[in-house]
Amino acid sequence: MSESSNDDDMLADEWAKALEEQDDEEEEKVEQAQLDELVEDVAAQTRVEPAPQNDASAEDSPDLGVILDIPVTIAMEVGTTEINIRNLLLLNQGSVIELDRVAGEPLDVTVNGTLIAHGEVVVVNEKFGIRLTDIISQSERIQKIN
Repeated sequence: MSESSNDDDMLADEWAKALEEQDDEEEEKVEQAQLDELVEDVAAQTRVEPAPQNDASAEDSPDLGVILDIPVTIAMEVGTTEINIRNLLLLNQGSVIELDRVAGEPLDVTVNGTLIAHGEVVVVNEKFGIRLTDIISQSERIQKIN
């Protein structure tokens, strides 16, 4: 009888462990479901719904994809100087015009006349190029326009 009772005790212990594990799994599922629900609630509270747009506001919103293929002129400026028309008319082949920039100073890179960067001259496949050394920030560009 002790062997039968020992087997019954072992079986009861196994059932108890199985039920305990099942309870633990169910508790974890409930906790995970509560956590998921909490996350959804927080997300719903912080979610910003876009304002409904009518046809007029849709026309006002910029679509940058439309402008990506528009060509612009990019230029590298070595320097500038001002001369009067008399001296301009006296220029001929071999004349030297002194610029306002020191030799070795970075060149200005402009797009449609707006300064966007500075760089240095490089040679690429027997053609001149420019290595950008400094990009002008948007705020600096806006200040120069105003």
